[in-house]
Amino acid sequence: MVRRNDRTAFILLSLTKKTNLLNQQEFIAIVIPFKDKLYRLAKRILVSSDEAEDAVQEVYLKLWKGKEKLENYRNPEAFAMTMTKNYCLDRLKSKQASNLKIVHNNYQNTDNLERQLEANDEVELVFKIMETLPEQQKIILQLRDVEQFDFSEIAEMLESNETAVRVSLSRARKAVRKELIKQYNYGVS
Repeated sequence: MVRRNDRTAFILLSLTKKTNLLNQQEFIAIVIPFKDKLYRLAKRILVSSDEAEDAVQEVYLKLWKGKEKLENYRNPEAFAMTMTKNYCLDRLKSKQASNLKIVHNNYQNTDNLERQLEANDEVELVFKIMETLPEQQKIILQLRDVEQFDFSEIAEMLESNETAVRVSLSRARKAVRKELIKQYNYGVS
């Protein structure tokens, strides 16, 4: 079975066979370092691992087709993150979205109480709570707290301003904190 990273690298290498080696190496050097961030963002929006993989591959294809313009961007990573966000949101809005399996198939349904308790640790609970947030808040929380982007980079990716990003992040964190307090019911504020 081919792993996701191997499959993505294989696709990139097969795409580059038609061009010279220098362009291939430059392209791979630019895009490979942030492939995992693209995947995590796509998975956060689409939920399904398979759909997230497909989204990242589509973004890579688009980046490859426009590779000549890639060097003109001040921050290719932010550009790729924006492309990924837009592609995923388009997928959710499209007619094909009704065919998407919006279920986490990463968690096994088991009667074993110990495994269920392990699956419900704080990090998983926070991610589950994040899924209930409005789309914009979910994306900003992912980009800032998980991917560690600066406010200016997030504002650029979302075509917004830093103040709006900060306000949205604050509201997202407040909603997560409120839900955690409700879940654990021990008065953390």
